[in-house]
Amino acid sequence: MEAALHNLVPKMIPANVTFSVYNLRSKSELLRKLQPRLRALHNYIRENERIVVLLDEDREDCREIKQQLENIAQSAGFNTKSQRDSVGRFVLVNRIVIEELEAWFFGDENAVVSAYPRVRVFSAREPYRNPDAIKGGTCEALGRLLKYHGYHTGGFPKIEVARS
Repeated sequence: MEAALHNLVPKMIPANVTFSVYNLRSKSELLRKLQPRLRALHNYIRENERIVVLLDEDREDCREIKQQLENIAQSAGFNTKSQRDSVGRFVLVNRIVIEELEAWFFGDENAVVSAYPRVRVFSAREPYRNPDAIKGGTCEALGRLLKYHGYHTGGFPKIEVARS
């Protein structure tokens, strides 16, 4: 996700806006460290800054995970997009990543074909028509698709593929 965000975010925000990505390496690490980090940031965040927290669903109840993140943010003193202040302001957005990042790649066929030119158009074919419904994991499916077309035959380098 980190590699993809470094590539995607600059395309979604104005050129004069900066951003940082902090990768806490695992879901359990993020949940353990998030509250103290947010408390520390609360004293330094500026009016025009925003925080986005992304967390994998990992087949858990996404409503429970989202509520846990909302509670952490509020206990650290932040208004979230879901729980804005009385005039609609918020600083923090919590988002749950339901499917693997690779589902995003299946959803942007032009990006995949641009990065891997031997891959032919695939969106009209099953099982790729609906990226969220790909059976057996989108990571594995993307790995198989790239391998079939002669890419990454020795294994699936997730970070390299995300950068590409």
